Amino acid sequence: MKTIIAITGPTASGKTALAIKLAQALNTEIISADSRQFYREMSIGTAVPEPEELSAAPHHFIRHKSIFDEYNVGDFEQDFLKLSEKLFQKHDTLILVGGSGLYIDAACKGLDDLPSRNEAIRAELEKKLAKKGIESLQKELQKLDSEHYEKIDKQNPHRLIRAIEILRQSDGKKMAEVLQNKTPRNFKTIYIGLNTERSRLYERINKRVDIMIEKGLLEEARKLYPHRYLNALQTVGYRELFSYFDGDTDLDFAVSEIKKNTRRFAKRQLTWFRKNKEIRWFDIDYQLNDILKTLNEL
Repeated sequence: MKTIIAITGPTASGKTALAIKLAQALNTEIISADSRQFYREMSIGTAVPEPEELSAAPHHFIRHKSIFDEYNVGDFEQDFLKLSEKLFQKHDTLILVGGSGLYIDAACKGLDDLPSRNEAIRAELEKKLAKKGIESLQKELQKLDSEHYEKIDKQNPHRLIRAIEILRQSDGKKMAEVLQNKTPRNFKTIYIGLNTERSRLYERINKRVDIMIEKGLLEEARKLYPHRYLNALQTVGYRELFSYFDGDTDLDFAVSEIKKNTRRFAKRQLTWFRKNKEIRWFDIDYQLNDILKTLNEL
C-alpha cells in the first residue's frame, strides 16, 4: 500500500526542514497542507519556504492560489486526492506537511460534505457582526458548539460566520460530527509530530516574528492593506499590522500582538494534534536516523 508521511506540529517547530530531509532521504515529493502558504501574495507572514528550500525537494501547493480566489478545505481535499494519485504513480511514499490540522485531516481521512454557503444566514450574521461586534458571533458559536469554539480562531469573523452557518444547517450536530471520515483512502498514513518544551517553542516563535519584520513583513502587509477584508487575510501577522495602519496601535504593540497571537495559535494547534493518538512525537532536536528507523518499523 502507498504511504503518506504526515509531518505535523505547532508553528516554528521545524516541519519544513524535516519534510525536506525526509523527501531527500526517500527520494520523494512534498505536498503542503499549510492553508496560510497557499496564497502567492502572502510569503513573509506565512513563512513560505525559502527559494533554496523549495529547490531542495519538489514542493506542491505552495503559493498556487491568489487571495482573491475562493478556496476552502473541501477544495483542498479534492485537489490533494487528484495530486496524490498522480504522484503515487512515481512514488510509493509522499510527504504531507503543515500546521493546519483540519487540512491534514481532510487529506488523510476525508471530510463529510459540508453544507453549502447559505446567503441568507451569512447576510444575517454579517449584519450582526456590523451591529453588535465580533463578541456576538463568539457567544453564538460557543452556545452552538463549545468544543469547536475552543479550537477556532475566535478573532477571525469569517471563520466564526462559516462555523455558525454550518452548524445552523446541521440539524443539531456538532462540528466534530459534521467533519467525519467520508471517502476511503487507498494509502496508509504515518503521522510524525514535532514539538518541544513550551518556553523554547515560544522563544522560537518570538524570534521568527522578529525575522519576518526584518525581511519586510511590514511592507508586505501594507501592499495587502487595501484588501484587508478578504478571508485569506484574516490571519495572524496581518490583522495586527492592519490595526497599526488604521492608527489603532503603534508598531511595537502590533509586533507584540503578532507574537502573542502566534503563541496562542500554536497552543490551539497542539490541542488539535494531541487528539490524534497515531502521531509519533519527536523533539525538535531529533536525529533524522531515529525518525527513519521509526518509519522503517511501521
